[in-house]
Amino acid sequence: MFPGFPPEALKFLRGLERNNKREWFQPRKETFETKVKAPMVGLVEAINAALPEFAPEHINDPKHAVYRIYRDTRFSPDKTPYKTHIAAIFPRRGMGKHSSAGFYVHLSTKSFGIAAGAYMPGPEELLAMRGWIADNHESLRKAAHGPEKLMGKLHGDSLTRAPKGFHPEHPAADLIRMKSWLYWVELDAKLAESSKLLGEVIKRFRVAAPVVEMLNAGLTRKRSAST
Repeated sequence: MFPGFPPEALKFLRGLERNNKREWFQPRKETFETKVKAPMVGLVEAINAALPEFAPEHINDPKHAVYRIYRDTRFSPDKTPYKTHIAAIFPRRGMGKHSSAGFYVHLSTKSFGIAAGAYMPGPEELLAMRGWIADNHESLRKAAHGPEKLMGKLHGDSLTRAPKGFHPEHPAADLIRMKSWLYWVELDAKLAESSKLLGEVIKRFRVAAPVVEMLNAGLTRKRSAST
């Protein structure tokens, strides 16, 4: 079981939003490690314990699952050094964080976010996913309704025209034009402090798992063809 984040977690993130600079963070780094990062690691471990029931290929080592708090500012006009949220991701085993469909959680001062699906996959992965969708769109559309009550509709940015190699009049043209296929829901941030959080995450991951598996089917098909 996961008892929830301590109240100090949201308090720390609120302070970081107001004081996003090294001089503020460094003296409070231990608070971040023990009250924010360590509980997220605990949540990842609790999620991992449940995943064998419905998504065993997405169990992820907490060391790889939890994102770093440090921002990459090299190409950004925003030079603030720290993210003001903490997040973790559960990609398909053997695939990169953002090259497969998977699951994601995110704590900020505004909400606790839960996501499932594929977010901006690379060109090769995008082509493989689109190819699978073109051949299996009816089953995907049917499965996509399952998570709607808990996570809203499957959505994502789309091209204005059909991508190269796909007929613009294809019956799944709307799905093929998409560049991401995502479910995303934001719950009250205070829920993060409750033992109910884990159950809310798991039931959403569980209903989205069939769609995640379908989106990854194109990638596994591509791998099989190349071996």
